[in-house]
Amino acid sequence: MIPAMVVLVYLSLIVYIGIFAFRKGRSTGEDFFLASRSLGSSVFLLALFGTNMTAFAILGSSGLAYQRGIGVYGLMASASGLVIPLSLFFIGTRLWALGKKFGHMTQVQFFRDRWECSFIGTVIFALTAAMLVPYIIIGVMGGGHTLEALTTVMGPDGKPVLVEVVRNGQTLLATQHWVSFEAGGAAVALVVMSYVFFGGMRGTAWVNALQTAMFLCFGTIAFILISKNLGGFEQIIARLSADPKTATLLTRHKIPVEEFFSYTFIPLSAVMFPHMAIMCMTAKKVSAFKKTVIFYPICIMLIWLPCVYLGVLAADQFPGLQAGESDDVLLRLLTANTDAWLAGALGAAIMACVMATDSQILALGTMFTEDIFAHYGGKKRFGEKAQVWTGRAFVVLITAVAYFIGLRLQDKAGIFELAIRFAFSGFAALAPVMVAALFWKRSTKWGALAVTLWVAATMMGTWYLYESTLGIAPKPGQPLVPIFPELGNLFLRSPGNVLIYGYLPVMPMCLGSAVLMVIVSLLSRPPGRTTLEKYFPGAGVLSLAKSS
Repeated sequence: MIPAMVVLVYLSLIVYIGIFAFRKGRSTGEDFFLASRSLGSSVFLLALFGTNMTAFAILGSSGLAYQRGIGVYGLMASASGLVIPLSLFFIGTRLWALGKKFGHMTQVQFFRDRWECSFIGTVIFALTAAMLVPYIIIGVMGGGHTLEALTTVMGPDGKPVLVEVVRNGQTLLATQHWVSFEAGGAAVALVVMSYVFFGGMRGTAWVNALQTAMFLCFGTIAFILISKNLGGFEQIIARLSADPKTATLLTRHKIPVEEFFSYTFIPLSAVMFPHMAIMCMTAKKVSAFKKTVIFYPICIMLIWLPCVYLGVLAADQFPGLQAGESDDVLLRLLTANTDAWLAGALGAAIMACVMATDSQILALGTMFTEDIFAHYGGKKRFGEKAQVWTGRAFVVLITAVAYFIGLRLQDKAGIFELAIRFAFSGFAALAPVMVAALFWKRSTKWGALAVTLWVAATMMGTWYLYESTLGIAPKPGQPLVPIFPELGNLFLRSPGNVLIYGYLPVMPMCLGSAVLMVIVSLLSRPPGRTTLEKYFPGAGVLSLAKSS
């Protein structure tokens, strides 16, 4: 129970920060949802990076590396290190300037004003809210996995104690834990809900800054300690290379070229993630983006490189784990190779990354209150204080929903594949909407609607194909299976995804969105002259950014 106690102390500290932020805040919508647009450079960098690095980054990356090897770093980290900083530089700064000038707090507010639309903005809200929920579920699942793995009951022989459990009508042997997956997920959900409920954006940003600093240090410390305990880096690599079962994990052998290329589209999701867009609007000055653009790639390397390496190392230490089980390999390595107090401290650092899902919860609350409650007259009728409490109530509701869905997905999906399939792909495919709104005068609301409906249809289609083909899904290492043999290799089933000619759905989704945005916009009437002059006044927006 020592690691659990250490993590409990950490969680208590996090709740205190949220309450402290509550005492420093004001009862206004802009203060609760955007911290009065007052974040300085350092807090902004740490909070923005932490916002985008959830359980997906630490548990998901190591779990997939356990299954598929060191090439996982190239799948996400290398592309993200280039695409996300460029997105922040070209899109984040412009979104910040427009938000400060016209008072926007969410993307949908910007789209409604830019394209003179109301209902279409509501459609965009509904889709983005639905796609953000899986990201929150990932945080709940990550919290459950973390506390469960850290509190494994060990026998006198130093091995985990096994007990009989009944799952799906079958009696199985499972590892005994002091804290169950359900209790761990509940603890994370309650703590995150508490400091978001009280502290709003200010509490979320402060907590994210602390948590980012913690899990940036985690990778280096865990890498050094675990490698030293297992004989050193060179000996570990030599041992992995000599074993035919693990040698392929040191290559890109398990990652096809088509899939590898598809992942270059995934970082485009940063453009459309509501929590990233809202966080961009919290900066006090545009100069805060400078540090972020420079240091973001370095932060990605510090997180992903050790986690991917340790995931591969775990394949040698704990062979035979399935996709859902492999998400906790980092925690297994910690408990097996460090003492209880150190495992608890490093586990708290992992928990810090897991709880970065707070920004997604706050983003959903912000979107609901601004894009639905306030837009349809709630703020005028009930006042700004009621608006803030509506946001708090929505935070409680969405956290509870994510928790119960996460329980159902405990043994059915890996964190990495869940994020790629339901969160990243959809938001990446919506990227042309944001780019067109910011940089193309001729873009229209009908083009945005066409893209939104296309993304919704393709997301539902790929979900249906995935669920309906569970019975024919190949095991890891086996050849891909055609879903419709009469169509050849058009639709293929991999162990964790549906592929189109071997490519992830995100690629045709993004390309289709770009084509639809252009064609439908050209065929429909553009916004009025007043609106166009408002958003494309020559150097007007740029001069605002420079003067700030």
